[in-house]
Amino acid sequence: MQVSKRFLALLDQQLAQFTDRPDLRALVVYAALPGDSGQPTLMAIGHWPAALALSGDDPLDAASGGAPEPDTRRWLALRDGALLLGALRVDAEQLPWPPALEARLEATARCLTQALRLDQDQQQLGRELARREDQLRLLVHQLRNPLAALRTFGQLLRRRLDGDAANLTLVDNLLHEQGQINRYLEAIEAIDQTAAPSLAAPGGPTLLLLPPGLQGAEPQPLEALLGPLLQRAAATASLQGRPWHGPNDGRLPAWRGDANAVAEILANLLENAFRYSRSGGAIGLLCQSEPAAEGGQGPITLTVWDSGPEIPPDERTRIFGRGQRGSTGAGRPGSGLGLALARELAAQLGGSLELQVPPAALDPHNPDLPSNGNAFCLRLP
Repeated sequence: MQVSKRFLALLDQQLAQFTDRPDLRALVVYAALPGDSGQPTLMAIGHWPAALALSGDDPLDAASGGAPEPDTRRWLALRDGALLLGALRVDAEQLPWPPALEARLEATARCLTQALRLDQDQQQLGRELARREDQLRLLVHQLRNPLAALRTFGQLLRRRLDGDAANLTLVDNLLHEQGQINRYLEAIEAIDQTAAPSLAAPGGPTLLLLPPGLQGAEPQPLEALLGPLLQRAAATASLQGRPWHGPNDGRLPAWRGDANAVAEILANLLENAFRYSRSGGAIGLLCQSEPAAEGGQGPITLTVWDSGPEIPPDERTRIFGRGQRGSTGAGRPGSGLGLALARELAAQLGGSLELQVPPAALDPHNPDLPSNGNAFCLRLP
């Protein structure tokens, strides 16, 4: 069994604390290895004093040349429940040990037991992580083949439909979605090579947001990325037999910035609306802008709304937590990450994401907004 350098450093520190005990001759720590017969064997992994000479890995032979064990030698098992992890061998000048020495030795044995178990668990997790990473790389590699075939077939279909504007739009949307999947695959591959951008919560852990390949380095207009997303929403609404209300006159605000992040936020909000709102109910995207103090365009708000059922009051804050899901999503597939990711990305952009119930409260003069339902409002600076 291999042990880490960190464990060996801790082991040296634990044994070095007994330099003030002249009544000790030697301390040797062993790790348990699975034997061919099914019984564990012991291998020495550390000792004190440093000048101690060990003749082999077998504890009965170590420092004794195979002779019977001295009467002043005792063993403390490093045991986690029924699992034997190793042993601490103590060679003293005499027995019994003084109470203070016995307490220190037992405390050292407990410390080494916990450290050895943690070290083994960490190594096991490392091996499992490496195995999963290998599987993920293989899957990503294999996914590229059918995606390339889909793109080829889509391009061939586009040629055959030349002049059929209505169907060409459908094919163009298919090719766009294929390109989006490729971008996700490239982002997955880039995670191992580049530190992923994140948002550090004050006093908390660093949270993973978008991988590097999905964040725009230069400011981009909204329309370039949200146009295909809204076409997808209209197509989904048509297939589900529900009304879709896009932005007024079909135009998006003239906002420039990290449009990739905005697209990820709205994609999550739209997916939730189509998945969890009532069957046949209307869904829409409302665009609102505020005038700037010195003229021009100020902050804008993009709102994805649905017509119910409304999220219960006691869940309206909790649903933004990672891994949290509302009662309307019970029994349906989902990870509970969409809203958390959307809110974190909104904060990274300098904006916010809030829930408004019902949507009609956003604009009482808009006949499309229902008096029952939910509205998720993304405010961008």
